[in-house]
Amino acid sequence: MSVPRSLELPPGVEATTIQTSRGPFAAHVIRADDASGHVLLVPGWTGSKEDLTPVLPLLAAAGLDATAYDQRGQFETSGTAEDDYSLAGFAADALAVRATSRFAVSHLLGHSFGGLVAQRAVLDSREWWTSLSLLCSGPGALGDTPTRPLRRIASAIGKVPLLQIHQLREQGVKRPAQITRFLAHRFTSNSAASLKAMTLLLLDAPDVIDDVGALGLPCWVGRGVDDDAWPHDLQASMARLLGTEIHLVPDAAHSPAVENTQGLMDAWLPFLLTHTQER
Repeated sequence: MSVPRSLELPPGVEATTIQTSRGPFAAHVIRADDASGHVLLVPGWTGSKEDLTPVLPLLAAAGLDATAYDQRGQFETSGTAEDDYSLAGFAADALAVRATSRFAVSHLLGHSFGGLVAQRAVLDSREWWTSLSLLCSGPGALGDTPTRPLRRIASAIGKVPLLQIHQLREQGVKRPAQITRFLAHRFTSNSAASLKAMTLLLLDAPDVIDDVGALGLPCWVGRGVDDDAWPHDLQASMARLLGTEIHLVPDAAHSPAVENTQGLMDAWLPFLLTHTQER
């Protein structure tokens, strides 16, 4: 989960609902003047488009359209118990949102759990992507730890009210009142089926990095210096298998887009522009 520092939309960013072949998706979008490409940004577990909104104006300033969206059943995108919450289903949703861009292909960034979705998306539809960027993500399952008891959370979803689960996770944390209200509203707005499926996927998603690397797609891998999710050595190894190196964002942990927006762009934007020009 990322914690937004402000809920005000930056200039030029529009909150909208994107109509796709797979249904409507809540999104924040921005269009650049004389755009040369498009970036699709996929948020992570218990997160939302707001986690990635701060980078949108900087992408537009560099000549790139950008879209951050809520995944199926996540925050302001609805989901039912019968929907497809497999990685393949989430990946198909990403492709459907991408298809609404004015560009034939897009750069793809996945944050945390969104990185697992992004890996599946490029494997299932390589031809629609210019590049793959993985931010604070890893090669497959995150796993269960005492500080991140995913199995216990997955078991509680559907049995315990979402607000109670959220309050337990936030116990003892002090935040501005507006942000506290937003986090509770976001968590309780999730579809329980979607949230449970994402949690279980973090426990058992397969490692497909070798297959992703074999695609020959330009890849970028980054994390905050103090990222506390996937082990740092595992992320570095993943980067090498994808033909790159780990890019470290200073003054950031698991949410560089909100913790050090400019630092993330300094590390990531040169990669995007290089491969936009190559197209």
